Amino acid sequence: MGMTGRKLRLWFGGRTLSVKRVCDLVLACTLSVFIAPIILVLYVIVIRQDGHPFLYRSVRMKTARRKFRLYKVRTMSIVADRDNKGVTGGHKSSRITPLGRKLRKTRLDELPQVINVLKGDISFVGPRPPEPRYVRACPDIYRQVLKDRPGITGLASVVFHRHEEWILAQCASPDETEAVYIRRSVPRKARIDLIYQKHKSLRMDFYVFYLTAAMFVKLPGRRARRIYGRMRRI
Repeated sequence: MGMTGRKLRLWFGGRTLSVKRVCDLVLACTLSVFIAPIILVLYVIVIRQDGHPFLYRSVRMKTARRKFRLYKVRTMSIVADRDNKGVTGGHKSSRITPLGRKLRKTRLDELPQVINVLKGDISFVGPRPPEPRYVRACPDIYRQVLKDRPGITGLASVVFHRHEEWILAQCASPDETEAVYIRRSVPRKARIDLIYQKHKSLRMDFYVFYLTAAMFVKLPGRRARRIYGRMRRI
């Protein structure tokens, strides 16, 4: 399991935190200094172009039983909650604003999730937190996958992301998107997440960070080059 399974006792409050959690807190506090001004600029731009609200709060699962609210910069036009269920497929593409498309492509819409890391809802690296509806639909899969704290990025996110976007973009209705996501995306991402779970370590986390960076910057390595090439075709 590697170093992430060990415990490091902190002096304040006598709390015991994993090495990974300590790294998450240190990195989140450090990055917050740089991210805060960017979020402030995004706030001004989003409010001027798309209006309120600035943040989108999505109910997600941190374990197979515990929910939390995941923060993102809003990238879509507002509709009633009953019309905004499930993952984004082709049927939702018309709701993504021009600014929202840019934020999604650069992943700037996910910057507020550093707040979730500080709160302990998620880690920087781990399986992406699912909506409750998918945990109910696939309880056996998520009971195993969510033994790990969810993350902002993860092995399944960088390996399967481009293909998942492509298959969901072909869906023309909410029902089709739901069926395709549950049948094709959930099992494949779970297999990759369980590979991460089996081999998780700080070294593995650094590797996932490296592959995540390869989505935006051309980096050495066969897999990194492949990921970079896929993202350029978006």
